[in-house]
Amino acid sequence: MRGKLPSTGALTLSALVAGILLGAIPRLHQAALDLEPLGTLWMNGLRMTVLPLIVSLLVVGVVSATSAAQVGKLGARAFGLFLAMLIAAGLFTALIAPWAFEFLPADPEGAARLRAGARLEPTTADLSFVAWVLSLVPTNPVKAVADNATLPTLVFTLLFAFALARLEPALKAPALRVFESVSQAMLVMVKWVLALAPVGVFALAFVLGAKLGATDAGKALAYYVGLVIVLHIITGALLYAVAVTAGRMPLGEFARGVFPSQAVAFTTRSSLASLPALVEGGRQLRLSPEATGFVLPLAVASFKLTSPIYWTLGAMCVARIYGIELAPTALLQVALFAVLLNAATPGIPSGGLLIQAPLYADIGLPVEALGILIAIDTIPDMFKTALNVTADMTVAVILSPRAT
Repeated sequence: MRGKLPSTGALTLSALVAGILLGAIPRLHQAALDLEPLGTLWMNGLRMTVLPLIVSLLVVGVVSATSAAQVGKLGARAFGLFLAMLIAAGLFTALIAPWAFEFLPADPEGAARLRAGARLEPTTADLSFVAWVLSLVPTNPVKAVADNATLPTLVFTLLFAFALARLEPALKAPALRVFESVSQAMLVMVKWVLALAPVGVFALAFVLGAKLGATDAGKALAYYVGLVIVLHIITGALLYAVAVTAGRMPLGEFARGVFPSQAVAFTTRSSLASLPALVEGGRQLRLSPEATGFVLPLAVASFKLTSPIYWTLGAMCVARIYGIELAPTALLQVALFAVLLNAATPGIPSGGLLIQAPLYADIGLPVEALGILIAIDTIPDMFKTALNVTADMTVAVILSPRAT
């Protein structure tokens, strides 16, 4: 009987470790430089799919969510609570992250070597706040797409999606089917490129090890992983407090009700797979049928509290490794992206990292660094998924009058 083949995630993580260790060998530095275009080619393959994927998913997500919200006030209250919690998480992380990364030792020489080989595109992140706000509304949306001006493109896409949602069903259905088809086709292309992740990540890690050294690279990535885990645990503890205070739910009762779904989320790294356990937990907590039958599925599909946290931490980690100073408007842009694209994150491993490629280009960070973050996402993703289902249950508790 043939043994089970390693998963793509395991192969990618192995490629990361092997690339960093081999790149740190002085005699292999030239080989690392020769392999650098291979990593860039892989990242370009990902980048070419991202913008059409984001636009199509965002249109489908907004139109579907708007239709779902029309069931009544409960839908509107749910989306309002999603937005408030996302903004709170984004602000909290944006305040904590710059301070937290001050404890990560920087290597100026290694950072300079990384920047020398990185493709850093022109950025608008150093604009004044007023100029940055004015730049959000594109005068020519087609030119914005051609120029890879992602945030103005997203603003136009959102306005278009909300306008499409206002049309009669017979009018909006054909357009919606087109965007659904585009999103599915893009997801197929993304899966093709992600299947080559071990090769692309090895090339990127080889260069990282050669220019930064195995020890410094390992420390930086381990620090990022640890910080992601710690901040998710802290945020999860705050959610328990919110459920107790705003949801008037006894702490022990809430903990028992949410634990089975957390266990499923932690092991499967899938919020969708956790939905049956969430619904059963909601019934054990005596939540209303509307909360278990509508709020929980809606939250699983469109609410990912973890996004503002790990997006901000990832951007700060990359900036620290490459010795790049992020302007306050850049951090604000990261948080805004995380909120706007929350419902449009593709349901594939590390999908939230994948769609950040245009964002990194906008704020002047090297896009190829995302390949490294994708490679180490397995362990953090367990904590991210567990936090998401905890947030889903917290929202359901707050919005549900407890059944008697």
